Amino acid sequence: MPALDTTDRNILRLLRLDARMSNAKLAAEVGLSPSACLRRIKIMETTGVIRGYTALLDTSNADAMIAVIINITLERQTEDYLDRFEAAVRRHPEIRECFLMTGGSDYLLRVEVANAGEFERIHKEILSALPGVLRIHSSFSIRNVLATRGRGKR
Repeated sequence: MPALDTTDRNILRLLRLDARMSNAKLAAEVGLSPSACLRRIKIMETTGVIRGYTALLDTSNADAMIAVIINITLERQTEDYLDRFEAAVRRHPEIRECFLMTGGSDYLLRVEVANAGEFERIHKEILSALPGVLRIHSSFSIRNVLATRGRGKR
């Protein structure tokens, strides 16, 4: 992965705010010619610094999914326990993200549900059945603050 300079970091900052910004506008914002700006973007895409682009969805409508953040504490933190837990998590597409953590819990998981009943099912059938789990602590999100960036808020 190439070392990023100030201009690269500025390009990334602006793309995070608006990935659909025209190359001409982006180049002007960072002080490059459009061709030089596009070349830098292509390098960052090719080397994996930029892995892709996504759409931010309006989560204010009734059909929106609710993000649930789950802290998992294992009975033990041995390599065997960690490996078995991670292998089990990979088998459940309902679990969107899984991070090995430092601090008060061993893992942080994110799932998305339509309602509390759906989460109850995931809790009973999946989370409670994961190997080595000692404690599960779940928090329901109210709103994704960063998702509002697409509406011109910075």
